[in-house]
Amino acid sequence: MRASWRETLLSYAFLAPALLLLAVFTFYPLLYGSYLGFTQYGGARFAQGLAPKWVGLDNFRTLISDPLFLTSLWNSLKYLLVVPVLQLASLAVAVLVSKELPGMAFFRAAFYVPVITSVSLAAVMWEWVYNRGGTLNWSLNLLHLLPQGGAFGWLNNPHTAFWAVMLVTFWRGFGYYMVLYLAGLQGIPTELEEAAVLDGASAWQRFWRVTVPMMRPTILLCTLLSTIAALRVLEEVLVLTGGGPLNSTYTALMYVYSKAFQGFNFDYGLASAAGLVIAVVALLLSIANFRLFRDAQGGER
Repeated sequence: MRASWRETLLSYAFLAPALLLLAVFTFYPLLYGSYLGFTQYGGARFAQGLAPKWVGLDNFRTLISDPLFLTSLWNSLKYLLVVPVLQLASLAVAVLVSKELPGMAFFRAAFYVPVITSVSLAAVMWEWVYNRGGTLNWSLNLLHLLPQGGAFGWLNNPHTAFWAVMLVTFWRGFGYYMVLYLAGLQGIPTELEEAAVLDGASAWQRFWRVTVPMMRPTILLCTLLSTIAALRVLEEVLVLTGGGPLNSTYTALMYVYSKAFQGFNFDYGLASAAGLVIAVVALLLSIANFRLFRDAQGGER
């Protein structure tokens, strides 16, 4: 019994530094930020050093009546359209680069380069692609898909800016999910693939009957991560469009950022309330993903 207690205390002693860091940098900010969502805190009150004032649900009523917040939340929900495209493309390319062929290591590294590229550098590159004299307009003119000598401002048009920014998000996240899928593919026993080949299954049948069912946990993980990431898009919007034009790229997290850190109000209470709404939406979508995958797995059985 004494040895068991010793092992338990030793285990918690090793966990203590990590738990302390989590408590200070994760749990406390989470709880305090949630509390601020129900208070009035910011602006003059913050400058005077006054404590947050409890206002209950007033911040949430303000959000519901704010057209800008509703627009930003709708834009974030539209951003979820990138999730299935990103996952299908990442999985398909992961299957291709998992083959042991000459030069395949180069392609794996090349696909991962955007993940480690800084946002500022990516913004400079994509602005060069999207501007009126950029490579996209040059290519479309070369293919005669634009009027002769025509130029289109992809980030200046409210009908195209949202999709242009979404393409940058796709470009930045593609390699990350490809690597996760590649790790999952390498964990599939080769005996299953060989047995399917002996049974006469085609490559398409092997993919749907062997690869996809075995990759279900990885697909769930990547879908959850990309769903949450889509709701939290900020950097691309901030450096490329700033939420414009006409708020067409203004996302929910951009709303939180602007209320908390831009202008002179520094409305931390309202920003925290908006953050709580985003967290609840992300939680509901995560639960839906779990239920969808669980029901699909139960149906296969």
